[in-house]
Amino acid sequence: MHWLRRLPVVVRIGGMAVCGIVLAVITQLLLSRWLLPWPAAGIAALAASMLTLLLVRQALSPVRALFRALAGTVGSYRDGDYSFGIAWEGGGDLGDLVAAHNALGDTLRDQRLALVQRELLLDTMVQNTPVAMLLVDPVRRVVLGNLSARRMLGDGRRLEGRAFDEVLANADPALRDAFARGGDGMFSVGSEDDEDIYHLSRRSFHLNGRVHELVMLRQLTAELRRQEVQTWKKVIRVISHELNNSLAPIASLAHSGSELLRRGQHERLPTALATIEERARHLEGFIRDYARFAKLPAPRLEPVNWQRFLAQLRTQVEFIGELHPQDGIARFDAAQMEQTLINLLKNAHESGSAPGDVRLTVRKLPEGWRIEVLDRGSGMNEAVLANALLPFYSTKRHGTGLGLALAREITEAHGGRIALLNRDGGGLCVAMVLPG
Repeated sequence: MHWLRRLPVVVRIGGMAVCGIVLAVITQLLLSRWLLPWPAAGIAALAASMLTLLLVRQALSPVRALFRALAGTVGSYRDGDYSFGIAWEGGGDLGDLVAAHNALGDTLRDQRLALVQRELLLDTMVQNTPVAMLLVDPVRRVVLGNLSARRMLGDGRRLEGRAFDEVLANADPALRDAFARGGDGMFSVGSEDDEDIYHLSRRSFHLNGRVHELVMLRQLTAELRRQEVQTWKKVIRVISHELNNSLAPIASLAHSGSELLRRGQHERLPTALATIEERARHLEGFIRDYARFAKLPAPRLEPVNWQRFLAQLRTQVEFIGELHPQDGIARFDAAQMEQTLINLLKNAHESGSAPGDVRLTVRKLPEGWRIEVLDRGSGMNEAVLANALLPFYSTKRHGTGLGLALAREITEAHGGRIALLNRDGGGLCVAMVLPG
């Protein structure tokens, strides 16, 4: 009887209906010998109908079981379980349906296995990358923290489920300052002799219809050390080039002057001596500018009234000032800090910012003073941000590359720290924190 299952369901049911009609006719003919025509027809129709229903029910029993199995597998697929299929010995339309269903299960299972493998690969890469990565949900809880983030922010413990603000509260003050400013930035952690430099990157995106934030902290210390070596090599080449450009004509003119003396042509000597003096003074200024950075004296700390200090600074460069409190007094080297802020404010004006957007803010903190130079210029891209504090690194055509490096040197000599941060909405923030 298995061959019947290979027939289409419509054909089987139609055949049973025809058999029922034939049975009813035969039964009526047999009963008409003893009964009247109408009762015989009724009894024959009733008997044939009941027998046909029983046969149809028996024929559809495997079909109902198949439909229940299909409903069960669809529910399993919805729950992510693709580990089984359906066996069906019959053919026809139901056989095609079962084959298509099993093929769908195989495809979903293969896709699930490939997705699991990719997730494992991605998780391995995320967990073992040297970049500290944190995923924060809309309620400021850590959804994911890789191994580097655990070592840096959690003393090796898991960060998932913890409040992000709680994690930050236990972090280094320089890291908290960088987060407080918003946007990307660079900051240093530790003392001058044991300092680590980090780049902070923050990105927002939608996950499951909700805004999440991805925080990345990349350590730049080793990279910057290598770049410092390359920078010093470049400096040596620049200094050698400048010395040769000045000493070669001086030596030549000195020889020419000696010849003029020997020949008695004294009238041409002033020109040669003036050229020698000009080249010597140029060389002296060149060496003095670079030596100033290398021989920065220790700061002479003394009480300074911020209001008078900012008024004196405003006579040299334009800015909008903000001071809290108005009668604040700090201890620092006024000459060195003035030199630092003049360089930073001039950089802000040269960034393309409108003069009215160049601001200098000074605020009292529990642990000291926070000084910020703000502009609305073009900001810095990641490469420039990572190198901006290096000595002699400059993106200006005729820049010496000493302004920001000197600001960092002076700030750290005062026991403070400095960070560069791109502002939300465009522009740059140079933030310095001086101890109280």
